[in-house]
This record gives sequence, structure tokens and C-alpha cells, in this order.
Amino acid sequence: MTATRQLLCLALYGLAALAHGAEGSRASVDVIPLPAQVTHAGEPFSVSAQTAIVVEAGDAGARRTADYLAALTARTRNLSLPVKTGPVAGPAIVLRRDPQAPVANAEGYTLDVTPQGIRVVAREEAGLFYGAMTLWQLLTPAHGTGDVKIGAVHIRDEPRFAWRGLMLDSARHFQAPDEVRTIIDQMAQHKLNVLHWHLTDDQGWRIEIKRYPELTGIGAWRTPPDAGEGGEPQRYGGYYTQDDIRAIVAYAAERHITVVPEIDMPGHAQAAVAAYPEIGVTGRRPPVSPDWGVHPYLYNVDDATLHFLQNVLDEVMALFPSTYIHVGGDEAVKDQWKASPAVQARMRALKLKNENALQSWFIGQMGQYLAAHGRRLIGWDEILEGGLPASATVMSWRGIQGAIDAAKQGHDVVLSPAPQLYLDQMQSDRADETTGRLPAMSLESYYAFDAVPKALDARQARHVLGMQANMWTEHMPTLRHIEHAVFPRMDALAEAAWTPAEARDWHGFLDRLPAQLARYREQDIGYADSAFAASIEVDRNAAISSGHAAVSLSNQSKYGSLHYTTDGTAPGANSPLYVERFVVKLPTTVKAVALADDGTPLAAVRERLLDVPALRSRSTGELDNCPGSDFRLRVQPTPDATTLSPTYLINVFDNCRLYRAAKLDGIAAISVDIARLPRNYQLAHDAKLVVSHKATTSQGELVVRLDSCKGRTLATLPLPKEGPQNFTLQGPLAAQPGVHDLCLVFTSPISGPLFGIGKVSLLPVDVAVRPTP
Repeated sequence: MTATRQLLCLALYGLAALAHGAEGSRASVDVIPLPAQVTHAGEPFSVSAQTAIVVEAGDAGARRTADYLAALTARTRNLSLPVKTGPVAGPAIVLRRDPQAPVANAEGYTLDVTPQGIRVVAREEAGLFYGAMTLWQLLTPAHGTGDVKIGAVHIRDEPRFAWRGLMLDSARHFQAPDEVRTIIDQMAQHKLNVLHWHLTDDQGWRIEIKRYPELTGIGAWRTPPDAGEGGEPQRYGGYYTQDDIRAIVAYAAERHITVVPEIDMPGHAQAAVAAYPEIGVTGRRPPVSPDWGVHPYLYNVDDATLHFLQNVLDEVMALFPSTYIHVGGDEAVKDQWKASPAVQARMRALKLKNENALQSWFIGQMGQYLAAHGRRLIGWDEILEGGLPASATVMSWRGIQGAIDAAKQGHDVVLSPAPQLYLDQMQSDRADETTGRLPAMSLESYYAFDAVPKALDARQARHVLGMQANMWTEHMPTLRHIEHAVFPRMDALAEAAWTPAEARDWHGFLDRLPAQLARYREQDIGYADSAFAASIEVDRNAAISSGHAAVSLSNQSKYGSLHYTTDGTAPGANSPLYVERFVVKLPTTVKAVALADDGTPLAAVRERLLDVPALRSRSTGELDNCPGSDFRLRVQPTPDATTLSPTYLINVFDNCRLYRAAKLDGIAAISVDIARLPRNYQLAHDAKLVVSHKATTSQGELVVRLDSCKGRTLATLPLPKEGPQNFTLQGPLAAQPGVHDLCLVFTSPISGPLFGIGKVSLLPVDVAVRPTP
């Protein structure tokens, strides 16, 4: 960063510190989420392998927390601390429960570091655990192993919200039990306390129900579509046995996390109907779906189906002690209900005016059944349509309006809006991102989210239980995909959910984040570095014309000092500091990295080759949507991919991409790297929006048009009828001087595969053109 910017940041930070008074020293405590109150005074305390963690004899809860803290510190700091019971003898770490502890609730704690030792006090075990997690962070600064010196500090802390959640979708892709535990461990370290576990959907039924074994015997397995690469796709899936679930629920409870299961109804039912067709509307058995999107299959509304689902809920309640049971309620397309004489007759018998009211009745039946067993129903905001039982809680995902409406009606709410808190939204629009949806939801946007809508008054705001981020896994088939999507946005979520609103500070959060990134690396968590990754930008056409490139560097968070090299070496603290735009002669490879104040890299080194062929090429992430639809999705060649790349940015509504501002002087040909992708998308009523482009052959062509998608045709490249999943089309491009947009339109039938563009290259006249056969 420039010297001026550094001084400005320091000045602004100083003003913020003065505004916070004694709490202005928070930022020097590398703890996320930021505690509610922090003050510093006195001399530090050194923790070594001789420092005992001491708990009172007979306090099993404190002992559990002490053992957990000791094991975590040994694993992440290589510092083994003995755990002892009884009176304190000498300097020690004391964990103690005290009913009179000066905190507001069961999750609050105080933590004091003095030259005589460290003391964590809480009313309840949950508060003691969270205090221990704060202490663990103090014991694990960004660098070093073994003994550690902790500055004297007094912390008084409790959460802002009672519901601090993460939704994990295990229905679309199955995660092994140990992978679920990895997520739970990180939630605990971030003081998140609700794991919303999405266990059933159209693509899979993941929970063993002993009364109905085919729910997992059939419903837990699917066969992905064949994208044309040859060979038979392999059936895949999986499910959690009841023993698996008991173990995971217990594992989470030990970390003070409540697991709330979701059993989707009345929609998202295709996997269940595939197992037991009689609980569907049509009586026909569909396959377990290999597609994403909104499906037509609903549960029937007859007494037998209701009894079936209540039997399922009996086994669910036996496995999950949570107060809340999530019943979904979202995206239930009513076409099957509308077309069924039996359903319509049932609706008339119940004197219901429409299908929305029927869904409300259906959800009400489940709510009454849960209430009779001492549980509470929670569902997505569609359950508001047609009215709700008074005890129902609403999770608002279609923006925040559902939460506003529900809170004004007196219902408790959890804020979980799309796209703001959807972790399948990409973290940036960088060309090197992996799978997900656009627009991007950055680290900063997560940090800025406030779970209390301004439209609520103080009384209504009391219905806001908290907030939750949702990790949908349609395009996240592995734990590494999930980790890339979740971390470090989980840090921003945790602070937004825990820390008082007036105490949150984006720049202070960034100052504390490098230490957390080091903890991720120590635990082999595959976090994304998108917020800090260097972007290397040039004016392509100016560089092609002049043979020189004016290079600008930046990163999304505008944090860290950017260093670069142009000699092929890896950049570091001794490399040139980026201050202003610099000029290089083509060809040159520019490498850049953002460094923290201590010289630690905040992201992996990024590099960019600057030569004429590279400047004339665009990768998938550098191509824009064609006019008419802003839907953007980044996918991999197969839905069960095991690596993070390659990826292809597509629009499922229009198989068409724009190459902006192409310098066409001297260009004679075009080369396009293409992947054949499965068109495995259920679009329900939006299917009518899919654009079909007129073709001249049965398999279609890639047509290149000038300036717009209705412009003059510059090239027509026939698509192969069949063949490998990946191929290259190359052919002559009609001569055209100047700078123009190029529209690349696939005219293939919309009943067949999608085609993703990996790279487009413009070839000059002196490069031999080899037309695609």
C-alpha cells in the first residue's frame, strides 16, 4: 500500500480507537469473533509446558472443556498443557464455573490474563467452552510453536445473538462423517452454535429410517448424467446410519453445537418418492434426481402420506434432541397438486381456497405433530404463504422480507437471505475462482451484514433469533470445495453474529485475520484467499498496439502490502513494493503477492504472462453474459468432480458468451477450447426462459457475430456430433478492423448438452489456421 494510504489508515484507526475509549485496544487481541469488551493493563503471562490447566474436582463439564483446550493447543501449537483438578498451586490456567459470574447469559464468560496466571469464569459450561476457545486463540498467534507469551488482558464477553448458524447441505453431495466433524470443529472454534443439517432433497435421502429402509436403499443413490465423454457414469451417493447420526450429534453437543435436522416437505421430495412411489402424487416412481434446480415432485396430502412422514419424524426426533425440527417448505411447485383429482378433492373437503393454503395446512399438520412431542417447527419463508401456526419459526432466505413479515406477525425468525448469506455464491469474480454462483458475496459483504432489519421496531426485533449462512452443495462435491466456499467467510459470519454491532470494525477484523489464516493452515483447512489475492490488470489493446503494458495491482480487500517481480522470481518482502502503475515491455511475466505487516503472505502468489497471444485470449471467467439474462454459474465438467478445476462459467438460460473489446486488426482466425457439459438443470416454470438459437445442422454450430448477438456473422464452426468431452474448434474469422465485441453463440439443441468455453484465442494472419474438421 502507498505511504499516504498507510498514514490515512493509521489516522482513521486512531480515531476509531479514541471513539471506543478503553475498548479501542481490541484490535491488538487476535481473536475472532471480537469479544464484547476488552481492556489491557499490566504485565504479560508466559505459558509453557509446565503451565497446568486447573479445574475444580467433580466438575465434569469444566474437565471436558479443559481436555478439549489441551488437545487443541497441543495439535495446533505443539504445546502440551497438563490438566489437573483441585486447588491452584502457582501460576496456572484456571477454568471455573460460578453461578455469580458477571455475565449476561449461559454463553458468556470472563477471561483475565495477569502475571499470576489466566482465569476463565462462566456461569455455565457453554460459556466456559467459549472462553476456552478465546484463550486458545490467544495461545496460537500467527507464528511459532511451543511456549507463548500472552499480554495482560481483561475480557468480558457474551454473544449478540442466540442463533449463530451454518447450514450444511448433505443431500446434494454426501459428506463422510469425519468431514462433517471437520466442519463442526471449525464452527466450535468460531463460537457458532447451530448446525442446520440438510439431509433430504430430490438428489438424495441421507438419514437412515429403519421403518422405511428403501429411503436409503434407493433414495440415497443416483447416477449422474453422461456429458458425452464415453463410458457409463458411476452410481454414487451415501447415507448416515442412525449410529452415525447419534455419534455426530454427540460430537457436536460436546462442542456446544445443536444439530437441527431438515427433512424437506412438501416439495424437494423426489428421492423419497423414488423409494416409495405411493407417497407421491402420481403413483409413478421417478429416479433419484441427477439434476439441480426446482423439481415437480411433491408429497401426497392423503392420511397415509401424512402418517408416513410422521413416522419418519418419530425416528428423527429420537435421533436429534434439538427443540427445532426443520421441515423445509421451500420451492414446492404446485403443478402436481393442481393436476391431481384426488388432491383437489382433498382440498375441497378441507375447505381450502388454493394450493398455497393446502401447503399451509400440510405444514400445520407437521407443526401440530411436532408440538405434541415437545418440539417446534422451523421452515423456509414460503411457509408464511397461507398462514402459519403461532409456534412456527421462519428462516428467511428470499431476501429479508420474509423475516420482516414473520416478525411483525409475532413469529421468531432467523436471517439467512440469498444471496447475502449463501456460501455457494462465489467469493469473487476472479478468473481463477472455483465453482459457485455469481454475483460474488465477498468477505466484506459478509462482515457488513446485519441480522436486524431496519424495518422492525424494538419489540419486533426481539423476534430475531440470529443469523445463519447456508452451504448448498450442488456444485461443491468435495470437502475442499466446501472449505474454499466457507472459509474465511465463516470468520466474518461469526463476528457479525457474536460481536455487538457498535464494536464491529472491518479494518480491525482484517488486522486480526492473518493469525486465523495461520490456524487454518495448521489444521489443513483449505480456505480461499480470494479477498487478498493480487489482481494484475492491464489495458490489453493498448499493450498489443505499443508492445508495452502499464500494470496495475490491487486486491479485493484493499489490505496488505502488494509486492511484485518481473524477472520470474517469486515475490516477497524484499521485492518491489507496489505504489503506482508501472510499465513493462512485452513479453514479461508479472508475479504479485499481498503481505501482512510481518511479511507473511496473505494469499498465494498470482502471476500473469503478458505477451501478445495471451492478451488476445480470454478465459472462461473473462467472458460476459449475452444480453437478456444475468444468470451466471461456474461449474465443473462432471457433477462429481474431485478437483477444484477446471471450471466453466455458463448461463443455463442462454448458451452464449461475449468477448468484450476484441482488437481485430490483423486477426484471421479464432480458436475456442470447449467442454461438453451435462444440461442437468430442473427449471420448473422458468424452463420457458431458455433461449434456443436457430441452427443449420442437427448438432448445431458455434457462431461468432460482430458487435452484438444479432450482428454480422464472422465465423461458423460446426459442433461435433459426438466425441470427447473436451475439444477445440478453430477456423477463419472474416477480416474486420478496429475494436469490437464478439458474440459467441451455441446453436446446439436445448435438449442436448451445454457447451462451456474454457478459452477463446484470436489468431493473427501469420499463424497457420487449421480448420476444425
